[in-house]
Amino acid sequence: MRVGIVGGLDRSEQSYQRLAHDLGHEVEHHTGYMRGHAAADLERLVDRCDVVVIVTDVNSHGAVQTTRKLLRGRHRPAVLVRRLGVSRFLALLHAHAAPA
Repeated sequence: MRVGIVGGLDRSEQSYQRLAHDLGHEVEHHTGYMRGHAAADLERLVDRCDVVVIVTDVNSHGAVQTTRKLLRGRHRPAVLVRRLGVSRFLALLHAHAAPA
């Protein structure tokens, strides 16, 4: 499963990637900053991911709205969380993992 994370702290990205990799998943991260080509990057992330986690505490309002709109058009699940720590991320991976 490929998981997209929009927003959150950049310093946590490597922890999420290691954890997901250990469980056989992939992670992509978008900072939530919506300048320049960021909207196109966000759209590509949504297209590639099976589930997208939107972190609302450290994120731009525009990125949250844009991500939700993109997900609705593609009928993909969105998980909105205020903050995303390693234990919550692990729980999300288990909750949304496809049955083997």
